[in-house]
Amino acid sequence: MKRLPSFFPLVLVALVGGACLLLVRGQEEKPAAPDTGWKAGAASVMITPEEPLWMAGYGGRKAPAEGKLTELWAKALALEDAGGNRALVLSLDLVGIDREMSQRICEGIGEQHGLEREQIAIATSHTHSGPVVGRRNLGPLHWWRVEPDQQAKIDAYAETLIGKVVTVAGEAIGKLAPARVQQGSGHATFAVNRRENKPYDQVPEWRVRGELKGPVDHDVPVLSVRDPETAELRAVLFGYACHATVLGGQEWCGDYPGYAQMAIEEKNPGCVALFWAGCGADQNPLPRKTVELAESYGERLALAVQKELESPMAALAPSVVTRFREIDAPLAEVPTVEALEKTAAEDPDGYEGARARFLLHERTKNDGADIGLDRTFPFPVGVWTIGAGKDPVDFIWLGGEVVVDYANRLKRERHGRRTWVAGYANDVMAYIPSLRVLKEGGYEGGGSNVYYGLPALWDESIEETIIGAVHEIDPVE
Repeated sequence: MKRLPSFFPLVLVALVGGACLLLVRGQEEKPAAPDTGWKAGAASVMITPEEPLWMAGYGGRKAPAEGKLTELWAKALALEDAGGNRALVLSLDLVGIDREMSQRICEGIGEQHGLEREQIAIATSHTHSGPVVGRRNLGPLHWWRVEPDQQAKIDAYAETLIGKVVTVAGEAIGKLAPARVQQGSGHATFAVNRRENKPYDQVPEWRVRGELKGPVDHDVPVLSVRDPETAELRAVLFGYACHATVLGGQEWCGDYPGYAQMAIEEKNPGCVALFWAGCGADQNPLPRKTVELAESYGERLALAVQKELESPMAALAPSVVTRFREIDAPLAEVPTVEALEKTAAEDPDGYEGARARFLLHERTKNDGADIGLDRTFPFPVGVWTIGAGKDPVDFIWLGGEVVVDYANRLKRERHGRRTWVAGYANDVMAYIPSLRVLKEGGYEGGGSNVYYGLPALWDESIEETIIGAVHEIDPVE
C-alpha cells in the first residue's frame, strides 16, 4: 500500500478546521430578519351555536335554525407598533351586536389584557344567517315572538359568546411577534345600490348594458400581516361595502363574507382572514338567494384580495394611533310614554306595537328612566391611523348600518382610497342615513327604525354630526 505523506494529517486537520470556521462564520454572518418595528398576532374561535337558536336579520322567519352551511367565527388581529402602542380588531360573523355587549367585551379585554376602549374595534359582518344575539340589536324584530325557553338559550349563547371573544383576543395578543404590515386596495363590483335599481330581477341586464344607477363603493381595502423573514402570510384584514344578504334560509352561514374568508385561508394555509363590513346599508349583492351565488361572490371578493396580496403593497411604518368617542347623535321628535302605551295597546300584533312594548320594557327594566326616549343616542365613532408619513391608513369605525354616502364623502374629504370606512362596528343600533337618504325616506331613510327599536327618525343634522365628529377627532391636515 502506498503510504500518505507524513504531513497529510496536518493538512486534513487544517482543511476540516477551516471548513468548520467557514460554517460558523456563515451562520454568524447570515442576515437577520429585518426589524420592521411591528408586532402582530391573530387567532380565531368558532362561534356557531351548538343548538338551534332563533336567527337574526329577517322578520319573515318564524322558527330557529335547522342546519348549517358554514361555521361562524370570531377572529382577532392584534397590532403593536414600535412604541408599544397596541390596537385590536375583532371580526364577528354576526348580524350585529348592541352597545351593552360591546361594552362588556371591551371591559373583559381591558381587565384581562390591559387594553383601553379606544384600542378595540369590533366589526360585524352583518350576515343574515347568524343567531339573534342579545336583546337590543333588532329587538322588536325578534324578542316579542320568541318563547321564554328559546330566549333563555339566546341569553346563554350571548354569555358564552362574550367569553369566547375575550379569550380569542387574548390568544391574538399572546401571539404577538415581529411582522411586516402592508396595505393595498382592490376592486369588486357585485354590490348594487338597492334603492335605485328596482326591480332586482332587471339588475343582470342593466349591469351588462352599463345602466346601473346610484352611488356605490367597490373598493376592497386590504391589510396584510407577514412574517418579516419568510414573507409567509399570517393574517389579512379586508373590507367591502355590501349587505351580507345573499341567503335567507334556516341554516347557519357566514354568507359571502364567510365564503371569502374561507377561500383566502384555503389559498394561504396558516393565515387568519378577517372581514369588516363597509358602508353597505343601501347596497345589495345582486342577484342573490342561492348558495351558489353566495359562494361565487365570496370567491370574487377573495380573488380581489388575493390579487392585492400578490402585488406590491405599500409598507406601513410601525405606528398606530387609536381614538374612540361616543357622540350624541340627534333624533327627531320622540314619543311620550303615554303615546307608546297607546300604540302598544292599539297594535298588539304589529311591529309598531312591538317597538312600543320594547321601549316600555326597557324603561321599566332601567328603574323608570326614560331609556330609549332621549333626544340623542350614544353613537360610537372610532378613528385610527395605521402607519405614518405619506401613506398611512385612515381607518374610521362607525356604528349602525351606514349608507354608502358616508364612505364616499369621507374619502373625498380625507385621504381617498387610504380612508377606510367601516360600518356595523361596535354597536349596530339602526340604519344611519345621509341627509339625502333621510329626505328621500324609505326603509333606509327611517322605516327600519321600527325594527331596531329606535324611538324616532334621526334628525336632519345626523350626517353633519357624524362627519364633523370624525374630522374633530382626527383633523385633516
